[in-house]
Amino acid sequence: MDVKRILCPTDFSEASAHAAEQAIVMAGYYDSRITALHVLAPMMAAAVPALSEADGRSIEEVELERCRDHVARWFAMATSAGVPVDVDVEIGEPRKRILARAAMLPADLIVMGTHGTGGFERLLLGSVTERVLRKAACPVLTVPPHAHATSQVPFKRILCAVDFSDSSLTGARCAASLALRSGAALTLVHVLEWPWEEPPPPLVEELPYEQGFALSEFRRYCETSAQKRLESVMPDSAGLRAATAVRSGKPYVQILQLAAEEQSDLIVIGVRGRNPMDLTLFGSTTNHVVRRATCPVLTLKG
Repeated sequence: MDVKRILCPTDFSEASAHAAEQAIVMAGYYDSRITALHVLAPMMAAAVPALSEADGRSIEEVELERCRDHVARWFAMATSAGVPVDVDVEIGEPRKRILARAAMLPADLIVMGTHGTGGFERLLLGSVTERVLRKAACPVLTVPPHAHATSQVPFKRILCAVDFSDSSLTGARCAASLALRSGAALTLVHVLEWPWEEPPPPLVEELPYEQGFALSEFRRYCETSAQKRLESVMPDSAGLRAATAVRSGKPYVQILQLAAEEQSDLIVIGVRGRNPMDLTLFGSTTNHVVRRATCPVLTLKG
């Protein structure tokens, strides 16, 4: 993963503050430059009270400068950390302006805040963060606010979900790169989703012997095969502290549960795409994880 330009949108919320901190940490890992973006909605710009125009500037120009100063102060900690920051303030629909700016830079990574487990969970599909997640061509790091966060920086534990698709293998390589740069431990997890998990299946002991034996052998075969495949795709990098895990159940439930057990500071998920044909996939595992995670989630396409 090569990250030279990070786009970090901010709306001056608590969630944006935590996202800015994460963007600065990522920039430090990769020696990157940050573009800090604030999008002023047209209605808000129109509602700006009359200001002095003695210097010949329009009210809109004065307001844009005020917002630039605010953004610059918001990212002052980046300057003290030696991270270069470009400040950009635009007027328009936030989602469209964020995606347009990401394409124009072009951004190697977008870092955005979510509104926390409660608020973000209630947002409609049209929320800014969720729409950027669906449409962005580059990786997106979503960051919960401090109030909901259980992670810390620099990262100490990274969890990467692998379903053996090309996108998830790209995610594994990216996770390994981050683990090496931050000195974190990495866990690759594969979740076996059994078709009979809901409703709860009968105990093996309750089945006829032949069926119970066949079921046990099949599960053992699937788990062993998944374990071997995980080990085979583990990036071979000197100094990488890595482990594998095979879980059974609903993928997003198991990913979040393992992240809690390991106190993960970052979850990495590769997604197959962000166009309308992929909405069903995105709306399941990835979307559930992003909505409920208490640590940052990095999503990227293969």
